[in-house]
Amino acid sequence: MAEVRVERTADGGFAGTNGRGASVPIGSADQDGVFTPVELLLTALAGCELVTVEPLTAKRGHQMVRLAADVKADKIETSRLGTITITYDVELPEGDDEAAEVLRAVAKRVHEKYCTVGNALKEPMTVEQIVPVE
Repeated sequence: MAEVRVERTADGGFAGTNGRGASVPIGSADQDGVFTPVELLLTALAGCELVTVEPLTAKRGHQMVRLAADVKADKIETSRLGTITITYDVELPEGDDEAAEVLRAVAKRVHEKYCTVGNALKEPMTVEQIVPVE
């Protein structure tokens, strides 16, 4: 099970915290030093792909010098995103003629099948809300 807690902070902002004590500040686009919820969604998607791709390519003997991704989404309506595009930024290991092919194949499989966040965005899922106010 994945679980986080999001709560208002003393400065009036919000923070998301996991059970391991890691925390990320959350706010609006007009605030400095915070992620918006949409930015967190995009970060989660790229992070899911990269942390899955990295060990799979390394296990096959191809350690990328740089492995990063830029993620963009257009807002098509007030509360709707359009297509999300993930663009990999990679520096291949020098002299490794197979690295590009391995990376492309692994990244494709991860994107299509193994990234939990990506799958959640592509497939219908239930999101329930409980507001126990008396």
